[in-house]
Amino acid sequence: MKKMKKLLALLLSVALIIGFTACGNGGPAGAVDEPQIGIIQLMEHPALDAAREGFMAALESEGIAAEYDYQNAQGDATTLSTIAQRFVNNDVDLILAIATGSAQAVAAETQEIPIVGTAITDYEVARLVDSNESPGGNVTGASDMNPIEAQIALIQEFMPEIGTLGIVFSSNEPNSVIQAEIAQAVAESLGMTVVIGTVTNVNDVQQVTTSVANQVDAIYIPTDNTYANAMSLVAQISMETGTPIFGAEPNMVMGGGVATLGIDYFDLGFQSGLMAAQILRGETEPATMPIQWAETYTYTVNSYMVEALGITVPERLLEFIRFSD
Repeated sequence: MKKMKKLLALLLSVALIIGFTACGNGGPAGAVDEPQIGIIQLMEHPALDAAREGFMAALESEGIAAEYDYQNAQGDATTLSTIAQRFVNNDVDLILAIATGSAQAVAAETQEIPIVGTAITDYEVARLVDSNESPGGNVTGASDMNPIEAQIALIQEFMPEIGTLGIVFSSNEPNSVIQAEIAQAVAESLGMTVVIGTVTNVNDVQQVTTSVANQVDAIYIPTDNTYANAMSLVAQISMETGTPIFGAEPNMVMGGGVATLGIDYFDLGFQSGLMAAQILRGETEPATMPIQWAETYTYTVNSYMVEALGITVPERLLEFIRFSD
């Protein structure tokens, strides 16, 4: 009888040890040690690259040693779907979706694997969540919605006599469409006449942008992946027509724009990474984790473009001048 009691006590001790081990070094139940993370990125350009780097830096700062499978779709919808299927087949622990199209592709393939987005303007409008306040599914993340009203006001500060404003964007990027609509309403409320130009891919950029540039005093471009990938061409058009172009984010400005008040995409990616860390530790889940918004914005002024176009920088913004490489 005593031997039986000792055996039962031994078995109980072993069970307890296994239980604690499963929790991962004393962490909460459901936490993942050395998680496998799939990263799906719509295309390469400085803003999206910075968001990816910020995400990985956040997990490192949280002490999470993840194994990453980074895949870039180069702007191709079919490739996005293939990458999404790859992650599902490999049963990764979490997916980072960079840009709206990436998130839509992975959300169409899995309702189980947690998806954290970044560089996505409005998750609710993109039909990724039930609502931004209460996602309700397996998708959450950080939004790159810009302070559009302040950005349009900034254009007017640089060009007090502006009468016509062009807005160019990709019509098949939901994030761009949302921002363009807001920008148009704001510009018209300030008394500007707005000329809209839309593209479907990078091949349209030269013709559409040149046409709009020849009709307006300045151009505004929202955060748009197609245009972000073509800023060297946009800069050339700006120089040829003498039309100042104001991008919605710092990397676009430094690629050929004049100025902006925008998001730091490394910081946005870092914010998404902190959200992912909570999910991986089992502290929360996407369904109950509200979409987060950028907390700070920074001014950026491109020294080369303001000099080349003969634009006077408002005195309060002189400290934000950045010099091109």
